[in-house]
Amino acid sequence: MAMEHVARLASERAVVVFTASNCSMGDVVTSLLSSLGVNAAVHDLDRDPRGMEMQRELARRLGAGATVPAVFVGGDLVGGTSRVMALHLSGELVPMLRNAGALWL
Repeated sequence: MAMEHVARLASERAVVVFTASNCSMGDVVTSLLSSLGVNAAVHDLDRDPRGMEMQRELARRLGAGATVPAVFVGGDLVGGTSRVMALHLSGELVPMLRNAGALWL
């Protein structure tokens, strides 16, 4: 049930970030996306009644030891901070964002 809720929220916008209100890595990811011109939807899981359940499911999907942030682009789970940064440094993030309709230029 948690993943269905995550999937519904992840499909509401081209880019969706699941994080926690005190997560510095979530701030890093959202700042990067904002600097690129992306208006991401940000969901603070610690402020959601189902947040712990969603966070466990996201951690399971992200892999061993992973926590938030979890970034979705075009409804698909991209990954956490390291994956988003790697995509940005390799030049793959902006085309991905364009293809999802998060960027117009």
